Amino acid sequence: MALQQKLETKLSQRLVLTPALQQAIKLLPMTTLELTNLLNQEVVENPLLEEVTQEDIRNADNQAKVEGADPDPSVPTEQQDTWDDGDFEYFFGEYLNDGYRPRAHAEFKEAPPLENTLTKEPSLADHLLWQVGDRLKEPQSQEIGNAIIGNLNEDGYLVASLDELASMGGWNVETIEGVLGVVQDLDPVGVAARSLQECLLLQLRALGFTGGPTERILQEAMHLLENKHLPALARHLEVSIDEAKQHVEIIQRLEPKPGRRFTDERSHYVIPDVYVIKLDGDYVATLNEEGLPRLRVNPLYRKFLDRSKGGTAETRAYVREKIQSAIWLLKSIDQRQRTIQKVAGSLIKFQESFLDEGVEHLQPLVLRDVADDIGMHESTVSRVVNNKYMHTPQGVYEMKYFFHSGISHLSGRSVSSTSVKNRIRQIVEAEDVRRPLSDAKIVTVLERDGLVLARRTIAKYREELKIPTASRRKVLY
Repeated sequence: MALQQKLETKLSQRLVLTPALQQAIKLLPMTTLELTNLLNQEVVENPLLEEVTQEDIRNADNQAKVEGADPDPSVPTEQQDTWDDGDFEYFFGEYLNDGYRPRAHAEFKEAPPLENTLTKEPSLADHLLWQVGDRLKEPQSQEIGNAIIGNLNEDGYLVASLDELASMGGWNVETIEGVLGVVQDLDPVGVAARSLQECLLLQLRALGFTGGPTERILQEAMHLLENKHLPALARHLEVSIDEAKQHVEIIQRLEPKPGRRFTDERSHYVIPDVYVIKLDGDYVATLNEEGLPRLRVNPLYRKFLDRSKGGTAETRAYVREKIQSAIWLLKSIDQRQRTIQKVAGSLIKFQESFLDEGVEHLQPLVLRDVADDIGMHESTVSRVVNNKYMHTPQGVYEMKYFFHSGISHLSGRSVSSTSVKNRIRQIVEAEDVRRPLSDAKIVTVLERDGLVLARRTIAKYREELKIPTASRRKVLY
């Protein structure tokens, strides 16, 4: 068969991610802070975008009311370099004067004072190095002390052995032990210990409990202390249970992590993306757009699109490209905000009982339920709820918090797994510490509430709640 060339027409459908669609997808999972940084960067890179104040927008509205509508620009349609991507006046009319306008929002609390965010607490290493420089005068001892401090973890424990420290600088183990004793005598007491037992012993000795029954508990009966076997501990010390309890209470008041107060972990304040408020008996979702820059297309660049006013073809092509980029950005932001508004409104509809009553009334919910409700794909809903927070009458929650699997109730309705976890926590908090409930007994209690769960499910939820086993929760006295 001879090869031949021919032309043919073929009709097919395929999904194409246009640059505008890619940008819209990119904006959806962004937090408010990330979006603000992106907009500020776009203002720097795109000269056609400018940030306007609320006063500028108000003045433009007043001027438009006085002067009427702007006249149509005289751009000859026969010129080849006119903009063919859409109605020029439509884009400028929608985004030129007002730009992207954040929607009205509720009254927000003021941010904390700036001076509260500029302080830096000294680290554990800084605190110890300052003391080492005062206590150790010889250069070699200071080097060893610095090496010991450099091998402390965030809890204040020494994670390197003496042999490892010796290999670092060619020091002998006896010298290292002497410097280690000096470091362990520094503040906080118990620092540079190599085990929990040594840490607690250092603190006891600093308090003057050397040689007493309290020290004997740590040296001889740590296993009884860990398992809370108070009667066995009393027999080992040959004291009464009440006296043994007093020694245990002394140990319980010690600090198992000496470096805890020097950790750089601070409270992270969450700025909600959505505020849920109640108006006329109904819950309404209001977007928090405080801090988002208000953008518009700079009207001064309109003249560069008019060939009759001069300018090169390269200039007009550059302006058209930047206008299109600006319009895409403004449209994508508007679409992002509308999508978040829809998802938040759907969550309110599904979780209204939670907003009224609390966690016990949280309803089981999956992404498909919200996606079907607002007519969007599940992946879109997943991007929206990622790293977004809602301020509700019950507190601030991540939007993903409202999605949970359901557990069947004997009444026929479904109960959220979060509600079940909250019920398990309540059961454990109300139990007798002398006779804590096992997982099997918790199953029995939940069955009386109409919830039928397997024991392994209770164990799984208990571990997620960081609740120890019954034997660990038991207090013997």
